[in-house]
Amino acid sequence: MASVAVGFGIAFLPLGLLAGLGWAAAISFAIGLLVANVPEGLLPTITLSLAVGVRDLARRGAVVKRLSAVETLGSTTVICTDKTGTLTENRMRVTSVWTCAGSADPHAPAQDEQAAKADIDLMARAAALCTNAELPQDAAVKASGDPTEIALLELAADRGHTVTAAERESGRQSVFHFDSRLKLMTTVDQDGRLLTIHAKGAPEELLPRCTEVMDRGVVRPLTDADRLEVTGVMNGYARDGLRVLAVAQRCLAKGSAAPASREEAERELRLLGLVAMADPPRAQVPAAIASAHHAGIRVNVVTGDNGVTAAAIARQVGIGGPDARIVTGPELDAMSEHDLDDLLAGDGEIVFARSSPGTKLRITDALRAKGQVVAVTGDGVNDAPALRRADIGIAMGRSGTDVAREASTMVLTDDDFATIIAAVQAGRRIYDNIRKFIMYIFAHAVPEVVPFLVFALSGGKIPLPITVMQILAIDLGTDTLPALALSREPAEPGLMNRPPRKRGQGVISARMLARAWGFLGVISALLVMAGFLFTLWRAGWHPGDATGVGSPLHEAYRQATTVSWLGIVACQVGTAFAVRTGHASLRSVGVLTNKPLLGAIGFALAFAAVLIYVPALHGLFGTEDLSLAQVATVLPFPFIVWGADEIRRWLRRRRATGTTSA
Repeated sequence: MASVAVGFGIAFLPLGLLAGLGWAAAISFAIGLLVANVPEGLLPTITLSLAVGVRDLARRGAVVKRLSAVETLGSTTVICTDKTGTLTENRMRVTSVWTCAGSADPHAPAQDEQAAKADIDLMARAAALCTNAELPQDAAVKASGDPTEIALLELAADRGHTVTAAERESGRQSVFHFDSRLKLMTTVDQDGRLLTIHAKGAPEELLPRCTEVMDRGVVRPLTDADRLEVTGVMNGYARDGLRVLAVAQRCLAKGSAAPASREEAERELRLLGLVAMADPPRAQVPAAIASAHHAGIRVNVVTGDNGVTAAAIARQVGIGGPDARIVTGPELDAMSEHDLDDLLAGDGEIVFARSSPGTKLRITDALRAKGQVVAVTGDGVNDAPALRRADIGIAMGRSGTDVAREASTMVLTDDDFATIIAAVQAGRRIYDNIRKFIMYIFAHAVPEVVPFLVFALSGGKIPLPITVMQILAIDLGTDTLPALALSREPAEPGLMNRPPRKRGQGVISARMLARAWGFLGVISALLVMAGFLFTLWRAGWHPGDATGVGSPLHEAYRQATTVSWLGIVACQVGTAFAVRTGHASLRSVGVLTNKPLLGAIGFALAFAAVLIYVPALHGLFGTEDLSLAQVATVLPFPFIVWGADEIRRWLRRRRATGTTSA
């Protein structure tokens, strides 16, 4: 824009000299062109609009840490989301358990046969000991810790085996914390007079480490048939969208020392059973997923959970469809970069299961290398590299770690996937609104430039229709507030039915310039020049007549420049309403729905009245009092500009409808 402004000034300086102007007049002419082409209020308007957008997102539950991220959100093409807590409520409850006696409802112990009851009680207590969460004694106090572990503690408590944090810690000899790669957690506890190893984790990881099984109170070897049965039960639970954990233990010989390594602890275990937990999808997520699909955004699930479970939840919320591709962490690790690129090149949505943080980073890099604009969710310390590498890193505000929040671009205060889609919609709306007020600013540059061109090309026979100070009064006085008010414009119909814009696409397009300069600007310039010449003609002016200080037409000339200035302000009003929509009719969003714009237009008109009717300002801005007839000259201008653009948009919609029908 600076290049255009300076280029206009330099290019038309010799033009003014050739037209017969003196050096002083030609330089004044060049400066006027430069000033007319520089929208002084653009930078603060853009900054303020982004800041207002960030504030609105924060109220919705998305805290954006970088202003430019608002624009990036609107161009998102792929979202890689966690499952637990983002698509689901992260509110675990044990719904079923399996032991060698079969599946059972763990919350109805009275219905269990005695042997099966003993097996379930043993498994529930072992799982509760292998936790770090805490259930408060006071029911009014919220439990603390991982929701999965809280569910295990509640299961044990329901069956009469409450495990308090003090009891658990007093007997704990060592702990091997949950490993995101192994999907296991193991503790060594003093249980009575024996040291007992308790382990819980992904069944497919824990089962190979088991050699025995508890069967109705009897310990026996774990057979291949048992392994097949456990796998079938696990898959059945997973198909129902349940999260499945296996629980195992090993009692050490009396006098044995606690294992020194994880490998030593997690071997020759005794399988106690499976625990199935339900984590229902958030109610608002299916609608958010549908909105994402309409907007051309793909949603991939990247989770540490079992693939069948993750795919079931994905289907429930509308991700991937019935035949969603499931890729496990080991499968992805075995893929070459070329194979991964081919996998991600399709339009289908993928469930990446049993994934590690390194997997998430690799997926992010591959998608960005393909030109996708990627949003990635995460909550753990190990998610930080992927969050930092993504175009939009989204951390969980409730369940996320400080490291994840620090590495992210946006923090969800409610951990809700629907908030991400709301943020995308807000990003698109804010980006559209930035284009609207840039178009608004560009459009009135033409009626500011054309008077100088007419003055130069006529060799001064037509006096200058507007002064430099009057242009500054427009750019700094009547321009900024309406432009800023356009940033508060509501979303245009069909906003989330458009595909994302391409990465690197500039905010200014050829079509936008054609509308601003070639249509709205030209109409405004013609109206302004008509108002100026009509005012002079009514005073008896002819081309070449003197209008300078001391001439009989000087007062009429000042009134004519005032009409020009007021005409530009009036055309700004029409342009402001015209650019509120890019395709739809203004009626579809409501003529009076943007209250800040109405207030800004009121201020602009009041400012214009002050410059015209306060004598103390006449000398500074070259204005003059106008009669009612002269004011009436510019009254139709807003309606002409607005109406012409309404017709243009109507014709465009009609052509689009005809093309679609054809």
